[in-house]
Amino acid sequence: MPTKFITASLLRVLMIVAVLCVPAAFSQDIATDDSTNYAKEMPAAYVTSSHQILAYNRAIKETESREGAYGSSLSESLLGLALILQSQGRHDEAIKLFKRGAHLARINEGLYCEQQLPFVRGEIASQKEQQNYAQADQRHNYLHHVQTKSIGSGDPLADAYMEYAQWQYDAYQLGMEEKNYTRLMDMWELYRMAFNDVVSREGKTSPNLLPPLHGMLQTQYLISSYVIPLSTPVFGEEGQIDEALLRFKTYHNQSYQQGNAVIQAIAGIEQERNPPDSPNHARLLVMLGDWRLWNGKNTAALEAYREAETELARTGDAQAEAQQLFGKPVALPDIAEMSLLPPEVEPNASAVTLAFGVTEHGRVQDVERLDNNEEDDTQAFRLMRQLRKMTFRPRFEAGQPVETEKLVKAFQIQ
Repeated sequence: MPTKFITASLLRVLMIVAVLCVPAAFSQDIATDDSTNYAKEMPAAYVTSSHQILAYNRAIKETESREGAYGSSLSESLLGLALILQSQGRHDEAIKLFKRGAHLARINEGLYCEQQLPFVRGEIASQKEQQNYAQADQRHNYLHHVQTKSIGSGDPLADAYMEYAQWQYDAYQLGMEEKNYTRLMDMWELYRMAFNDVVSREGKTSPNLLPPLHGMLQTQYLISSYVIPLSTPVFGEEGQIDEALLRFKTYHNQSYQQGNAVIQAIAGIEQERNPPDSPNHARLLVMLGDWRLWNGKNTAALEAYREAETELARTGDAQAEAQQLFGKPVALPDIAEMSLLPPEVEPNASAVTLAFGVTEHGRVQDVERLDNNEEDDTQAFRLMRQLRKMTFRPRFEAGQPVETEKLVKAFQIQ
């Protein structure tokens, strides 16, 4: 397998959602009279948290009386109260508190202070719960802006790039805008920046490069499969060039080479970490074969799969590993976070059950619906259309790809 490394790459985004705050005037809305008995107004499961709400309300009142509406000591109580309200699904109230907490942090600690980050993340979580995705997008943009201003180099900065890249993927899946491909370009650049940050600190063989590299590979799967209609104009209504479209076409044209480079970089790092007889080497060859097959390079894909089988023969548990990789057709991309199919379930009355075949070249054929669930007709037909377009890693027997007939799978699509 080739071993050249990528010169520019990227990372993905892990980070978590915390919580907090609201504007000063809002404290009177939430911090109601101490005599209010929230326990009577809520289900039994909320009795404990109702007492906590009263306690936080008292703490907020007391702090405001001592320090005023912008007292720095308010943050802890605002955060605690916002988290409880959020856990109860009271997102409008929680969002106001999160906003107040972020505003308070900026006043007391500075415009780009890290103290506001848990409040911004808390607001994002509640906006998503309410499906206010445009607002969540704005707050993600702001969160990333603050992170890049306040964090500096190091693991937290790489994580921030990864976190923002993950949001770009989520926004892409939601189809939030007409030029959805711009999200994919942003994903690639963010993962590349995370990759470069780790390389600059830890070198080209650091295992910490693997998360951004896997994010980059996911991005290339999406870029390579994105279809722009031939009728899409390159010039706008006033004759200006659509630079974003031209830029994406360049990304699309370079996708196969970029994907190969990413896999080679992953392989180089993994080979440093694993013994020569590790089945991981075979899995890396399968990864390469999958990428080739996805891009219509059938002969090259078969070479990689056969080389993987040769590698497996050198390991102690070759038969079990080969069965897992080649014992049945596998939908591509073989990446858990990117499954193109709904979750598989055991056949039941509410599931959509389909039978289909997979050719030796990984193409789907003979799709047939087996269930009688008429309520899901529209979604079922959409799923069947999606399935017909998919590519599968074919089943292998004696080192050769073979056709598989009558696969039966049930999916929960509601």
